[in-house]
Amino acid sequence: MTPTRLLPSSGRLRAAALTLALLSPLAQAATVDVSGVKLEDRVTVAGSPLVLNGAGVRYKAVFKVYTAGLYLGQKAETTEAVLAATGPRRMTITMLRDIDSAELGKLFSRGMEDNMDRAAFSKLIPGVLRMSQVFSDHKKLKEGETFLIDWIPGTGTVLTIKGQVEGEPFKEPEFFNALMRIWLGPKPADWMLKDALLGKARK
Repeated sequence: MTPTRLLPSSGRLRAAALTLALLSPLAQAATVDVSGVKLEDRVTVAGSPLVLNGAGVRYKAVFKVYTAGLYLGQKAETTEAVLAATGPRRMTITMLRDIDSAELGKLFSRGMEDNMDRAAFSKLIPGVLRMSQVFSDHKKLKEGETFLIDWIPGTGTVLTIKGQVEGEPFKEPEFFNALMRIWLGPKPADWMLKDALLGKARK
């Protein structure tokens, strides 16, 4: 009977390390499919790990406009908890149809205004105008293109469109939460999407 050959302990350790190295990317690459758009269930923003709180589709009438995914440091089920969260946060938007960027910027501005009192909104007008200009400069967002809205403590709100950071961060601490109210406020862009982002529904 041929004796079983055992790797030296150092060899076994190297083999185990290699196995883990091969398996760990698979473990980390979990995605969620939202209307054909793959969203990672975990991302890192400014060195902080975030989890996908919820994701869904923005509809206009019967048409799908975009997917949205909300990432937080820990899960939140209410608008208040999302707005009160500390640390980095992210909203990712991926277009499901071509849309005029300037029009989207106007809709976002209106969504912010509709979900804030007039005095609070008036303080953010310079930032709102700059954001609208950023979208106008892009002319069109095409199906499959993505933009990110990141809140980074100590830096501000960072807008990334098609992989490119747009201008200086929006320094006002209230600006990111004002944007979040577009989807999570008392008059959200889409009620079903609001529930989805808060983890109450699945698209």
